Amino acid sequence: MYQQITIVGYLGNDPEMRFMPNGQAVTSFSVATSNKYTSNTGQRVDETTWFRVSVWGAQAESCNQYLKKGRPVLVIGRLRPDPQTGNPRIFNRQDGTPAASFEVTAQQVKFLPFGSRGAGGGEDDFGDMHGSPETDDEIPF
Repeated sequence: MYQQITIVGYLGNDPEMRFMPNGQAVTSFSVATSNKYTSNTGQRVDETTWFRVSVWGAQAESCNQYLKKGRPVLVIGRLRPDPQTGNPRIFNRQDGTPAASFEVTAQQVKFLPFGSRGAGGGEDDFGDMHGSPETDDEIPF
C-alpha cells in the first residue's frame, strides 16, 4: 500500500529546527493552502487548510536556513495520523472551537518563487516549479 500527498501553499511561521538524540536534524513548519469557490447559494467561500510539516536530515537543515514565514513551498510527503485514532489530530482552539491538525512527514520540499498575487484571476502564480536545488552545491548564492 502507498500514500502520497502534495501540498502547495505558504509557510505560516518560520521553521523551527531541533536535533534528535542521535544528531539527526528535524525541522517543523506550518503550511496554509486555500480553496476559493462559489457555493450553491452564490456565496463566495474562502477555505484555508493548515498542515503541520516535519522534514528530516539534510533537507531539514536547508529548510531551516532558507525558508521564512510567507514563502511559497511545494511539499511532497505522507500524512501521519494520530496514533490513537488513525485520524487527523483533533484539538480545541484557545476560543474553545474544535479544530484538526493534518500532520505531514515531508519526503521532498521545493522552494517556490514568490508569485504575483492577484494576477490571473486571483490565483497565485508560482511560475515554473523547478523548486529548490537538490544539493548545497547547486545553491546559486
